[in-house]
Amino acid sequence: MPHTAPRLARIEPFHVMRILGEAQALAASGRDVIHLEVGEPDFPTPQPVIDAGIAALQTGKTFYTGACGLPELREAIAGFYRERLGAAVTADRVIVTPGASGALQLILALLVGRDDEVLLTDPGYPCNRHLVSLLEGRPVNIPVDARSNFQLTPELIRSHSSARTVATLLASPANPTGTVLDVDEIKILQDVCNQNQQQLIVDEIYQGLVYDSPHTTALTASDQLFVVNSFSKFFQMTGWRLGWLVAPEWAVADLEKLAQNLFLAPPTTAQHAALAAFRPDTLAILEQRRQELQARRNYLQHALGQLGLIVQARPEGAFYLWLDCRRFTNDAEQFARELLHAEAVAVTPGRDFGDQGSAYSIRIAYSQPINRLEEAITRIGRHLRNYCAAA
Repeated sequence: MPHTAPRLARIEPFHVMRILGEAQALAASGRDVIHLEVGEPDFPTPQPVIDAGIAALQTGKTFYTGACGLPELREAIAGFYRERLGAAVTADRVIVTPGASGALQLILALLVGRDDEVLLTDPGYPCNRHLVSLLEGRPVNIPVDARSNFQLTPELIRSHSSARTVATLLASPANPTGTVLDVDEIKILQDVCNQNQQQLIVDEIYQGLVYDSPHTTALTASDQLFVVNSFSKFFQMTGWRLGWLVAPEWAVADLEKLAQNLFLAPPTTAQHAALAAFRPDTLAILEQRRQELQARRNYLQHALGQLGLIVQARPEGAFYLWLDCRRFTNDAEQFARELLHAEAVAVTPGRDFGDQGSAYSIRIAYSQPINRLEEAITRIGRHLRNYCAAA
Protein backbone atom coordinates (compact mmCIF):
# COMPACT_ATOMS: atom_id res chain seq x y z
CA MET A 1 0.00 0.00 0.00
CA PRO A 2 1.21 3.56 -0.69
CA HIS A 3 2.12 5.60 2.37
CA THR A 4 -0.68 7.62 3.99
CA ALA A 5 -0.59 9.96 6.96
CA PRO A 6 -0.91 8.32 10.41
CA ARG A 7 -3.75 10.71 11.27
CA LEU A 8 -6.10 8.68 9.07
CA ALA A 9 -6.09 5.91 11.67
CA ARG A 10 -7.79 8.30 14.10
CA ILE A 11 -10.53 9.39 11.68
CA GLU A 12 -13.47 7.04 11.28
CA PRO A 13 -15.91 6.95 8.37
CA PHE A 14 -19.36 8.46 8.82
CA HIS A 15 -21.27 5.21 9.40
CA VAL A 16 -24.69 6.72 8.69
CA MET A 17 -23.61 6.99 5.05
CA ARG A 18 -23.60 3.18 4.88
CA ILE A 19 -27.20 3.17 6.15
CA LEU A 20 -28.08 5.84 3.59
CA GLY A 21 -26.46 3.80 0.82
CA GLU A 22 -28.43 0.70 1.78
CA ALA A 23 -31.62 2.73 2.00
CA GLN A 24 -31.04 4.22 -1.46
CA ALA A 25 -30.39 0.76 -2.88
CA LEU A 26 -33.67 -0.48 -1.39
CA ALA A 27 -35.51 2.50 -2.87
CA ALA A 28 -33.92 1.81 -6.27
CA SER A 29 -35.28 -1.75 -6.08
CA GLY A 30 -38.80 -0.40 -5.64
CA ARG A 31 -39.21 -0.30 -1.85
CA ASP A 32 -40.95 2.69 -0.27
CA VAL A 33 -38.20 3.84 2.10
CA ILE A 34 -38.89 6.38 4.85
CA HIS A 35 -35.70 8.34 5.48
CA LEU A 36 -35.25 9.28 9.15
CA GLU A 37 -31.47 8.88 9.14
CA VAL A 38 -29.85 11.92 7.55
CA GLY A 39 -29.64 15.35 9.18
CA GLU A 40 -31.15 17.35 6.36
CA PRO A 41 -34.55 19.08 6.24
CA ASP A 42 -36.96 17.83 3.60
CA PHE A 43 -37.96 21.39 2.75
CA PRO A 44 -36.48 22.89 -0.42
CA THR A 45 -34.45 26.08 -0.22
CA PRO A 46 -36.91 29.01 0.08
CA GLN A 47 -37.79 30.47 -3.31
CA PRO A 48 -36.47 34.00 -2.63
CA VAL A 49 -33.03 32.50 -1.97
CA ILE A 50 -33.18 30.41 -5.16
CA ASP A 51 -34.23 33.47 -7.16
CA ALA A 52 -31.33 35.48 -5.74
CA GLY A 53 -28.89 32.73 -6.68
CA ILE A 54 -30.24 32.55 -10.25
CA ALA A 55 -30.03 36.33 -10.56
CA ALA A 56 -26.40 36.24 -9.42
CA LEU A 57 -25.56 33.70 -12.13
CA GLN A 58 -27.43 35.62 -14.81
CA THR A 59 -25.64 38.88 -13.98
CA GLY A 60 -22.17 37.37 -13.94
CA LYS A 61 -21.57 37.37 -10.19
CA THR A 62 -19.34 34.31 -10.39
CA PHE A 63 -15.89 35.67 -9.54
CA TYR A 64 -13.95 35.27 -6.30
CA THR A 65 -14.96 37.35 -3.33
CA GLY A 66 -12.66 38.30 -0.47
CA ALA A 67 -11.51 35.47 1.76
CA CYS A 68 -13.89 36.54 4.55
CA GLY A 69 -16.88 36.83 2.23
CA LEU A 70 -18.99 39.53 0.62
CA PRO A 71 -18.97 42.68 2.79
CA GLU A 72 -22.73 43.04 2.39
CA LEU A 73 -23.32 39.44 3.52
CA ARG A 74 -21.07 39.90 6.56
CA GLU A 75 -23.07 43.00 7.42
CA ALA A 76 -26.37 41.17 6.90
CA ILE A 77 -25.25 38.39 9.27
CA ALA A 78 -24.17 40.94 11.88
CA GLY A 79 -27.50 42.71 11.48
CA PHE A 80 -29.33 39.42 12.00
CA TYR A 81 -27.59 38.98 15.34
CA ARG A 82 -28.27 42.56 16.41
CA GLU A 83 -31.89 42.82 15.32
CA ARG A 84 -33.20 39.29 15.88
CA LEU A 85 -31.01 38.03 18.73
CA GLY A 86 -29.89 41.15 20.58
CA ALA A 87 -26.17 40.42 20.22
CA ALA A 88 -23.80 43.33 19.55
CA VAL A 89 -21.89 41.82 16.62
CA THR A 90 -19.96 43.91 14.11
CA ALA A 91 -19.44 42.79 10.53
CA ASP A 92 -15.66 42.72 10.86
CA ARG A 93 -15.99 39.82 13.35
CA VAL A 94 -17.97 37.71 10.84
CA ILE A 95 -16.14 35.36 8.46
CA VAL A 96 -18.18 33.56 5.79
CA THR A 97 -16.98 30.02 5.10
CA PRO A 98 -17.62 26.98 2.86
CA GLY A 99 -20.13 25.41 5.23
CA ALA A 100 -20.01 25.26 9.01
CA SER A 101 -17.35 22.56 8.62
CA GLY A 102 -15.13 25.20 7.04
CA ALA A 103 -15.76 27.50 10.00
CA LEU A 104 -14.80 24.81 12.50
CA GLN A 105 -11.71 23.96 10.48
CA LEU A 106 -10.57 27.60 10.63
CA ILE A 107 -11.14 27.93 14.37
CA LEU A 108 -9.44 24.66 15.22
CA ALA A 109 -6.53 25.45 12.88
CA LEU A 110 -6.14 28.71 14.81
CA LEU A 111 -6.17 27.10 18.25
CA VAL A 112 -4.97 23.49 18.04
CA GLY A 113 -1.35 22.38 17.79
CA ARG A 114 0.06 18.86 17.88
CA ASP A 115 -1.17 16.98 20.98
CA ASP A 116 -3.26 19.92 22.17
CA GLU A 117 -6.59 18.84 23.64
CA VAL A 118 -10.16 19.87 22.87
CA LEU A 119 -13.01 18.86 25.18
CA LEU A 120 -16.17 17.55 23.49
CA THR A 121 -19.35 15.75 24.49
CA ASP A 122 -19.88 12.03 23.98
CA PRO A 123 -22.37 11.59 22.33
CA GLY A 124 -21.71 14.42 19.90
CA TYR A 125 -21.35 15.22 16.21
CA PRO A 126 -18.55 12.93 14.98
CA CYS A 127 -16.88 15.30 12.52
CA ASN A 128 -15.95 17.66 15.36
CA ARG A 129 -13.60 15.16 16.97
CA HIS A 130 -12.27 14.11 13.58
CA LEU A 131 -11.38 17.70 12.71
CA VAL A 132 -9.36 17.89 15.93
CA SER A 133 -7.55 14.70 14.92
CA LEU A 134 -6.94 16.08 11.43
CA LEU A 135 -4.90 18.86 13.05
CA GLU A 136 -3.04 16.26 15.15
CA GLY A 137 -4.73 17.43 18.31
CA ARG A 138 -6.36 15.13 20.84
CA PRO A 139 -10.16 15.09 21.12
CA VAL A 140 -11.16 14.44 24.73
CA ASN A 141 -14.61 12.86 24.50
CA ILE A 142 -16.42 13.35 27.80
CA PRO A 143 -19.34 10.99 28.51
CA VAL A 144 -22.57 12.89 29.17
CA ASP A 145 -26.07 11.66 29.85
CA ALA A 146 -29.52 12.81 30.93
CA ARG A 147 -28.23 14.00 34.32
CA SER A 148 -26.44 16.90 32.60
CA ASN A 149 -28.96 17.18 29.75
CA PHE A 150 -26.26 15.63 27.54
CA GLN A 151 -24.19 18.82 27.82
CA LEU A 152 -20.89 19.61 29.52
CA THR A 153 -20.98 21.14 32.99
CA PRO A 154 -18.45 23.30 34.83
CA GLU A 155 -17.43 20.28 36.89
CA LEU A 156 -16.86 18.13 33.79
CA ILE A 157 -14.76 20.82 32.13
CA ARG A 158 -12.63 21.32 35.23
CA SER A 159 -12.12 17.61 35.84
CA HIS A 160 -11.12 16.82 32.24
CA SER A 161 -8.95 19.86 31.56
CA SER A 162 -5.17 19.60 31.55
CA ALA A 163 -2.21 21.81 30.75
CA ARG A 164 -2.69 20.78 27.10
CA THR A 165 -6.38 21.74 26.88
CA VAL A 166 -6.83 24.68 24.51
CA ALA A 167 -10.58 24.67 23.86
CA THR A 168 -13.99 23.31 24.80
CA LEU A 169 -16.43 22.72 21.94
CA LEU A 170 -20.16 22.67 22.69
CA ALA A 171 -23.25 22.47 20.49
CA SER A 172 -26.57 24.17 21.22
CA PRO A 173 -28.94 22.90 19.91
CA ALA A 174 -27.00 19.66 19.92
CA ASN A 175 -26.74 16.78 17.49
CA PRO A 176 -27.81 13.98 18.16
CA THR A 177 -29.82 14.95 21.26
CA GLY A 178 -31.53 18.25 20.45
CA THR A 179 -30.60 19.69 23.85
CA VAL A 180 -30.13 23.43 24.36
CA LEU A 181 -27.97 25.51 26.69
CA ASP A 182 -29.42 28.81 27.89
CA VAL A 183 -27.38 31.99 27.96
CA ASP A 184 -26.78 31.88 31.72
CA GLU A 185 -25.35 28.37 31.40
CA ILE A 186 -23.06 29.49 28.59
CA LYS A 187 -21.85 32.46 30.67
CA ILE A 188 -20.84 30.07 33.44
CA LEU A 189 -19.06 27.74 31.02
CA GLN A 190 -17.27 30.70 29.43
CA ASP A 191 -16.04 31.74 32.89
CA VAL A 192 -14.76 28.22 33.57
CA CYS A 193 -12.92 28.19 30.24
CA ASN A 194 -11.35 31.55 31.03
CA GLN A 195 -10.20 30.28 34.41
CA ASN A 196 -8.62 27.27 32.71
CA GLN A 197 -6.98 29.40 29.99
CA GLN A 198 -8.87 27.84 27.12
CA GLN A 199 -11.27 29.05 24.45
CA LEU A 200 -14.98 28.26 24.26
CA ILE A 201 -16.39 27.32 20.84
CA VAL A 202 -20.18 27.08 20.48
CA ASP A 203 -21.63 25.26 17.49
CA GLU A 204 -24.97 26.95 16.74
CA ILE A 205 -25.72 25.47 13.33
CA TYR A 206 -29.26 24.61 14.47
CA GLN A 207 -29.79 28.08 15.94
CA GLY A 208 -33.29 29.20 15.03
CA LEU A 209 -34.67 25.66 15.22
CA VAL A 210 -35.73 25.84 18.88
CA TYR A 211 -39.23 25.10 20.10
CA ASP A 212 -39.74 25.67 23.83
CA SER A 213 -37.80 28.87 24.46
CA PRO A 214 -36.92 32.11 22.65
CA HIS A 215 -34.20 32.20 20.00
CA THR A 216 -30.86 33.01 21.65
CA THR A 217 -27.17 33.00 20.84
CA ALA A 218 -24.05 32.46 22.92
CA LEU A 219 -22.84 35.83 21.63
CA THR A 220 -25.07 37.58 24.17
CA ALA A 221 -23.05 35.85 26.89
CA SER A 222 -19.63 37.06 25.75
CA ASP A 223 -17.79 38.61 22.82
CA GLN A 224 -14.71 36.53 23.65
CA LEU A 225 -15.99 33.15 22.48
CA PHE A 226 -16.22 31.62 19.02
CA VAL A 227 -19.58 30.84 17.41
CA VAL A 228 -20.13 28.64 14.36
CA ASN A 229 -23.30 28.84 12.30
CA SER A 230 -24.59 27.73 8.93
CA PHE A 231 -27.09 28.46 6.21
CA SER A 232 -27.84 24.72 6.00
CA LYS A 233 -30.33 23.92 8.74
CA PHE A 234 -32.58 26.85 9.72
CA PHE A 235 -32.15 28.53 6.32
CA GLN A 236 -32.40 25.17 4.48
CA MET A 237 -29.50 25.71 2.08
CA THR A 238 -27.65 22.43 2.68
CA GLY A 239 -26.33 21.93 -0.85
CA TRP A 240 -25.20 25.54 -1.19
CA ARG A 241 -22.35 24.78 1.28
CA LEU A 242 -22.24 28.08 3.12
CA GLY A 243 -21.60 28.86 6.77
CA TRP A 244 -19.97 31.48 8.94
CA LEU A 245 -18.18 32.08 12.19
CA VAL A 246 -18.13 34.98 14.63
CA ALA A 247 -14.79 35.46 16.37
CA PRO A 248 -13.30 37.72 19.02
CA GLU A 249 -11.58 40.72 17.45
CA TRP A 250 -8.10 39.45 18.41
CA ALA A 251 -8.55 36.34 16.22
CA VAL A 252 -9.89 37.84 12.99
CA ALA A 253 -6.61 38.66 11.22
CA ASP A 254 -5.19 35.17 11.72
CA LEU A 255 -8.46 33.53 10.72
CA GLU A 256 -8.48 35.57 7.51
CA LYS A 257 -4.93 34.44 6.77
CA LEU A 258 -5.98 30.82 7.26
CA ALA A 259 -9.06 31.29 5.08
CA GLN A 260 -6.94 32.74 2.28
CA ASN A 261 -4.76 29.65 2.30
CA LEU A 262 -7.32 26.92 3.01
CA PHE A 263 -10.35 28.05 0.97
CA LEU A 264 -9.36 31.21 -0.94
CA ALA A 265 -13.00 32.32 -0.75
CA PRO A 266 -16.46 30.97 0.03
CA PRO A 267 -18.70 30.08 -2.96
CA THR A 268 -19.76 33.29 -4.66
CA THR A 269 -23.19 32.36 -6.01
CA ALA A 270 -24.20 30.88 -2.66
CA GLN A 271 -23.23 34.13 -0.93
CA HIS A 272 -25.39 36.25 -3.23
CA ALA A 273 -28.25 33.81 -2.72
CA ALA A 274 -27.81 33.96 1.06
CA LEU A 275 -28.36 37.72 1.04
CA ALA A 276 -32.04 36.89 0.46
CA ALA A 277 -32.13 34.58 3.50
CA PHE A 278 -32.66 37.54 5.83
CA ARG A 279 -35.51 39.12 3.90
CA PRO A 280 -38.87 39.30 5.74
CA ASP A 281 -40.61 37.08 3.18
CA THR A 282 -37.91 34.41 3.55
CA LEU A 283 -38.01 34.58 7.34
CA ALA A 284 -41.80 34.17 7.23
CA ILE A 285 -41.39 30.96 5.20
CA LEU A 286 -38.76 29.70 7.63
CA GLU A 287 -40.95 30.41 10.64
CA GLN A 288 -43.80 28.37 9.13
CA ARG A 289 -41.39 25.51 8.60
CA ARG A 290 -40.04 25.79 12.14
CA GLN A 291 -43.59 25.40 13.42
CA GLU A 292 -44.04 22.35 11.20
CA LEU A 293 -40.89 20.80 12.66
CA GLN A 294 -42.20 21.48 16.15
CA ALA A 295 -45.45 19.68 15.32
CA ARG A 296 -43.48 16.73 13.96
CA ARG A 297 -41.37 16.59 17.11
CA ASN A 298 -44.42 16.66 19.35
CA TYR A 299 -46.12 13.87 17.41
CA LEU A 300 -43.09 11.64 17.13
CA GLN A 301 -41.95 12.02 20.72
CA HIS A 302 -45.35 10.90 21.99
CA ALA A 303 -45.80 8.12 19.44
CA LEU A 304 -42.36 6.59 20.02
CA GLY A 305 -42.92 6.69 23.77
CA GLN A 306 -46.13 4.75 23.26
CA LEU A 307 -44.08 2.07 21.50
CA GLY A 308 -41.64 1.81 24.41
CA LEU A 309 -38.75 3.69 22.79
CA ILE A 310 -37.52 6.18 25.38
CA VAL A 311 -36.44 9.69 24.40
CA GLN A 312 -33.26 10.17 26.44
CA ALA A 313 -32.97 13.97 26.27
CA ARG A 314 -35.27 16.98 26.19
CA PRO A 315 -35.40 17.65 22.42
CA GLU A 316 -35.67 21.44 22.61
CA GLY A 317 -34.09 22.14 19.26
CA ALA A 318 -32.65 20.82 15.98
CA PHE A 319 -34.75 17.99 14.46
CA TYR A 320 -33.57 14.84 16.23
CA LEU A 321 -34.72 12.41 18.89
CA TRP A 322 -32.08 10.37 20.75
CA LEU A 323 -33.74 7.09 21.69
CA ASP A 324 -32.94 4.36 24.20
CA CYS A 325 -33.97 1.01 22.71
CA ARG A 326 -32.73 -1.25 25.56
CA ARG A 327 -36.23 -2.53 26.13
CA PHE A 328 -35.79 -4.33 22.83
CA THR A 329 -32.06 -4.68 22.13
CA ASN A 330 -28.52 -3.80 23.15
CA ASP A 331 -27.33 -3.87 19.55
CA ALA A 332 -28.56 -0.66 17.93
CA GLU A 333 -26.67 -1.32 14.69
CA GLN A 334 -28.33 -4.67 14.14
CA PHE A 335 -31.68 -3.19 15.14
CA ALA A 336 -31.33 -0.35 12.60
CA ARG A 337 -30.25 -2.73 9.84
CA GLU A 338 -33.16 -5.10 10.49
CA LEU A 339 -35.65 -2.24 10.67
CA LEU A 340 -34.41 -0.97 7.33
CA HIS A 341 -34.62 -4.31 5.52
CA ALA A 342 -37.83 -5.51 7.19
CA GLU A 343 -39.86 -2.31 7.13
CA ALA A 344 -37.91 0.14 4.92
CA VAL A 345 -37.47 2.69 7.71
CA ALA A 346 -33.96 4.16 7.89
CA VAL A 347 -32.65 5.37 11.27
CA THR A 348 -29.13 6.08 12.54
CA PRO A 349 -27.53 3.79 15.15
CA GLY A 350 -25.62 5.50 17.95
CA ARG A 351 -22.16 4.38 16.87
CA ASP A 352 -21.46 7.52 14.85
CA PHE A 353 -21.87 9.80 17.83
CA GLY A 354 -19.40 8.27 20.29
CA ASP A 355 -19.17 5.49 22.84
CA GLN A 356 -21.50 6.68 25.59
CA GLY A 357 -24.71 4.65 25.22
CA SER A 358 -24.03 4.02 21.54
CA ALA A 359 -24.74 0.28 21.77
CA TYR A 360 -28.39 0.85 22.70
CA SER A 361 -29.14 4.27 21.17
CA ILE A 362 -30.56 5.35 17.84
CA ARG A 363 -31.12 8.80 16.38
CA ILE A 364 -34.26 9.62 14.47
CA ALA A 365 -34.47 12.76 12.34
CA TYR A 366 -38.00 14.12 12.07
CA SER A 367 -37.31 15.49 8.61
CA GLN A 368 -40.38 13.98 6.91
CA PRO A 369 -44.01 15.20 6.77
CA ILE A 370 -46.43 14.10 9.48
CA ASN A 371 -48.16 11.57 7.22
CA ARG A 372 -44.82 9.88 6.54
CA LEU A 373 -43.99 9.92 10.25
CA GLU A 374 -47.35 8.26 10.95
CA GLU A 375 -46.52 5.54 8.44
CA ALA A 376 -43.05 5.19 9.99
CA ILE A 377 -44.61 4.68 13.43
CA THR A 378 -46.91 1.97 12.02
CA ARG A 379 -43.93 0.17 10.51
CA ILE A 380 -41.71 0.57 13.59
CA GLY A 381 -44.50 -0.73 15.81
CA ARG A 382 -44.96 -3.77 13.59
CA HIS A 383 -41.21 -4.40 13.61
CA LEU A 384 -41.03 -4.15 17.41
CA ARG A 385 -43.87 -6.66 17.78
CA ASN A 386 -42.08 -9.07 15.43
CA TYR A 387 -38.79 -8.39 17.17
CA CYS A 388 -40.26 -9.29 20.55
CA ALA A 389 -41.99 -12.38 19.17
CA ALA A 390 -38.74 -13.60 17.61
CA ALA A 391 -36.86 -13.04 20.87
